[in-house]
Amino acid sequence: MQYENLNVWKRSRALAIEVYKTTSSLKDYGFKDQLTRSVLSVPSNIAEGVERASNLDKARFLVIAKGSIGEFKTQVDIGIEVGFIDVDIGKRWMLEAEEISKMLGSFIKKLKN
Repeated sequence: MQYENLNVWKRSRALAIEVYKTTSSLKDYGFKDQLTRSVLSVPSNIAEGVERASNLDKARFLVIAKGSIGEFKTQVDIGIEVGFIDVDIGKRWMLEAEEISKMLGSFIKKLKN
């Protein structure tokens, strides 16, 4: 199995790229750094997990990715409220993050069975 072929990796990668491009001019560097770190962690941990030998190791990294997507959703929610992120963009990101979270949950469950 190659991580590059996984839909969940492709979608989380695309989300990370969009977030980086959209927030490139954001002046609150602390917020931007935390937001981009959390979203970048998702495809990175998927890739690292899939490259591991055992299903237990794979699942462990996918759980980390799932935690990171939850962190990202929280940051987007706060970013919308404080005016750092456009409402429509933020809602779209949160919906995509929710879908990615569900995909990760299914993948984790499959690996643990």
